[in-house]
Amino acid sequence: MIVALALGGIFLDAYDLTSLAYGITDIRAQFGLSPVAAGAVSASISVGAIFGAWLGGVLVDRLGRYRVFMADMLFFVVSALGCALAPNAAVLIAFRFLMGFGVGMDIPVAMAFLAEFSRLRGRGSKGSRTAAWSPAWYGATSGCYLVIMAVYFLLPAEHHGLLWRFTVGFGAVPALVILLVRNKYMNESPSWAADQGDLRRAAEILRESYGVHAVVADDAEDAPRRPERRGLRDFALLFRRRYRARTVQALVIGLAQTFGYNAVAYGLPLIIAGLLGQAALSTISASLVLNLVFAMSGGLLGIRLANRPGAWPTTTAGFAVQLAAMVALALIGEPTGTGWVLAAICALGAFMFAQAAGPGAHFMSFASLSYPTSIRGVGIGFNQGTLRVGSTLALFFFPVLSSGLGSDVFWVLAGAPVLGLVALLAERWEPVGYDADAGTGR
Repeated sequence: MIVALALGGIFLDAYDLTSLAYGITDIRAQFGLSPVAAGAVSASISVGAIFGAWLGGVLVDRLGRYRVFMADMLFFVVSALGCALAPNAAVLIAFRFLMGFGVGMDIPVAMAFLAEFSRLRGRGSKGSRTAAWSPAWYGATSGCYLVIMAVYFLLPAEHHGLLWRFTVGFGAVPALVILLVRNKYMNESPSWAADQGDLRRAAEILRESYGVHAVVADDAEDAPRRPERRGLRDFALLFRRRYRARTVQALVIGLAQTFGYNAVAYGLPLIIAGLLGQAALSTISASLVLNLVFAMSGGLLGIRLANRPGAWPTTTAGFAVQLAAMVALALIGEPTGTGWVLAAICALGAFMFAQAAGPGAHFMSFASLSYPTSIRGVGIGFNQGTLRVGSTLALFFFPVLSSGLGSDVFWVLAGAPVLGLVALLAERWEPVGYDADAGTGR
């Protein structure tokens, strides 16, 4: 249940990030926004996530996983309702920023839970559970489009401009559910408690959550210590000789997959409606199919591939397929016949399948499993906060680039998987199966 609740946080992240993707056209019309202003609305959530991830990573290591997780659930409830009721673009941007701050805080704590409440190898391993964030993510994006479709049929046609408000506001519901069930199932990470010197608390968690009869030895030093206040030096730890190459590689892989994913996934309704010339209902349906069929199946495959062959080979193959898909879309251009439209949708599907099974599933393994418990939150937070810069640029510039370049924008996006492949080929580091606290692995 702890793993399920942690994945529930990931579900909320994806739902809230996706909820305005379809509605951006209606938001532009309702508030009279220019392309640049629309880009600011889209990117504000990612800007908030940058600061939320940096701060959240530090707080996760200092205050514990449980406290930060509960705090960011409140962010989701307040920001979702605030966005849904926003009277103007300025208020919408402010609440989108707040929503992003909660998303940024949630990723380090959710991934820490997945890594620290899992075994090293085998079924339910750290590698497979950190990869499980991918199908949870795509399940949320698919669920978002299902909500959009349901509201589309329930609302009278003259009120379809309000679709985005209902969709965004619905995001408060699962956050409230998680808050209500937290006391029964959620617990602190035993790894974190032990790392803080609170061995009795760690043993208690093992007994409650695992049924392991853990006891503290009579001669053990059981004295919870106050966390050292290091400030920016928390991040400097990631660039010590032992972790430097892992930190840089994880960051480049994350930037590459995030830039490409944000441009394609959040620009999906724009691509289908604009480049493929589809109407509103067809756009919703095609977006849903692409997420549910291609991305979800890819994410589930990514879990199966986590232990064998591992994160490095699967991520490399995923970037290679993404590169081929972007080149195909660029060569197809603006399709004129049914055959070319289907080919373009298949290329989009191939991109999303490869994303979900490869870099989308496993870039979190590089960021989460390469560090010991003491700096895991900082490592994930630094990685997420910094790569959110790439997603911010993608969300801001994709509408502008798409308007100016048309189908040639895919030549630009093809640079993302190339960057990822370069980072992977520079060093073959395999985080799955590696025990970061013991410094051993395959």
